[in-house]
Amino acid sequence: MFIATLIAADRLSESDISTAAALLPGAAGAWVEPGSAYDFFLASPGHPESVLRAALPGVDIIVQPEAHRRKRLLVADMDSTMITVECIDELADYAGLKAEVAEITERAMQGELDFEAALDARVALLEGLDAGVIDRCREERVTLTPGATTLVRTMRSRGATCLLVSGGFTRFAEPVAEAIGFNWALANELLIEADRLTGKVRRPIVGAAAKHDALTEAMAELRLDRADTMAVGDGANDIPMIEAAGLGVAYHAKPAAAAAADARIEHNDLTALLYAQGIPRSQWVTG
Repeated sequence: MFIATLIAADRLSESDISTAAALLPGAAGAWVEPGSAYDFFLASPGHPESVLRAALPGVDIIVQPEAHRRKRLLVADMDSTMITVECIDELADYAGLKAEVAEITERAMQGELDFEAALDARVALLEGLDAGVIDRCREERVTLTPGATTLVRTMRSRGATCLLVSGGFTRFAEPVAEAIGFNWALANELLIEADRLTGKVRRPIVGAAAKHDALTEAMAELRLDRADTMAVGDGANDIPMIEAAGLGVAYHAKPAAAAAADARIEHNDLTALLYAQGIPRSQWVTG
C-alpha cells in the first residue's frame, strides 16, 4: 500500500480533495489535519505526483510506502534548510564581500562547482576577519526556518534520532542544533589564529560524502532499515544523503537536488514533514 499526501497548511480545501479524487479513481482517503493535509491510499504508486501538482498548484504532494511512514532517523542540512540563510554569505557581508561569496555559493549549490574547492575559495576570502564577527553574525543574521523546531522536537518525542549535518561551520551549527533540539551536529571548523580567521578550514571537509556517511553510519549504529530514515536538504551537496535515505526530501531546493529527491516541499514550511508522517497538529511538540 502507498500513500499520497496532499499538503497545503491551512488552505487545503474540499474542492482540492475532490479534484485529486477524480485523478485517483477508487482511492480511499482521510484527513491527516483538516484544512491542511489529506492522505489518499493507493494500491500502487504509479506516477501521480506530476498529475496532482499540475491540477493543484500550491499544494505539495508526497507519495511513499505506507510501511515505515514514521521515520526513526532524520538527517538534515542546515543552511537554507533548517535556517533561512547561507552562513558563509552573511559572514562575508561583514568583510564587504557578500556579493562575491554568494555568487560562488549559488553555483556550488546548483552543482556547477566542486563543493570542497568552492568552500576553500570562499573561506580564503575571509582571511584576517575578526573571529568575534562569527558570533555577531549568528546573533544578527541567523533565523530558524519556520517549522524546524517543531519538526525535530516532535520526532524526538517519538524516539527518533535527529542529526544536523552542514557544509557550513561549527560556530553556527552547534548553537543552531541546540536551539532546535538535534541530537548532535556535524560541520566544518574555521581555523583561527590570534583571534583572526586564517582563511582555512580544518580537514577533512564536511561535504557531500560526509553527509552521506553520517546518515549511513547512524543507520547502522541504530540498526535501522533504510526505509526508517529521512534526509532533507536544498543543494547539490545534499544529493548523496537524499538519495541514500528512505525518504529523501528537497526543501525549497535547487533543481539538481529537487530532481534527485523522492519528495519536494515547495509551498509549505518544515512541518509538512510531520504531515508526511501522518502526524496531526494536535500531536506536535512546539516548545
